[in-house]
Amino acid sequence: MVKELKVWQIIKSIIKKIPFNIQHSTFNIILFAIVLSGCGYKPMTEYTKKVFTDKVYVDVDVYLRDPENAVLVKDALNEAVISRFNAKLTSKKSATTQLKVKFERVSFSPIQYDSNGYAIFYRAKVTLNISYIVNGKKGFEKVVGYYDFPIEPNAVISDAKRFEAIRFGAEKAIDSFVSLMSMRGAVL
Repeated sequence: MVKELKVWQIIKSIIKKIPFNIQHSTFNIILFAIVLSGCGYKPMTEYTKKVFTDKVYVDVDVYLRDPENAVLVKDALNEAVISRFNAKLTSKKSATTQLKVKFERVSFSPIQYDSNGYAIFYRAKVTLNISYIVNGKKGFEKVVGYYDFPIEPNAVISDAKRFEAIRFGAEKAIDSFVSLMSMRGAVL
């Protein structure tokens, strides 16, 4: 990190000494493009392909306290499979990767109070258990997603706010799962 910083300082000092004209700005653009192309960046889908196969089956257990959220979680997971894993959704028979999601826990806790002591901000914590089978190998991850939301002072959390908080918390938990899988793929 220190060596990279020194290299950049040297490059900056050289560029500052050169009088500015159109040729030098072109040189800077080309130099910048070369530096960026050599950084080794790969999109997340390149890493997740090492963990998951192309054909994925998704199953979500219904959470009895909020059965409508199972549909939202399944949709979010399907979207993640298609966009972030770059895979296709298939039936259970033809899938080489199976994902099973189960709500472990959903909780709400106040995180901010007004001057009268009433809760005005809550945090939803959604814990998902995601088990997966890839080519016969089993794995399990417990992921947590948080979502903070305001409410009116001296009010209870409405069903609409609760529903929205669980949905966004579950989406963040799925994002955590995708990140974990891409990190595993980077190590492989």
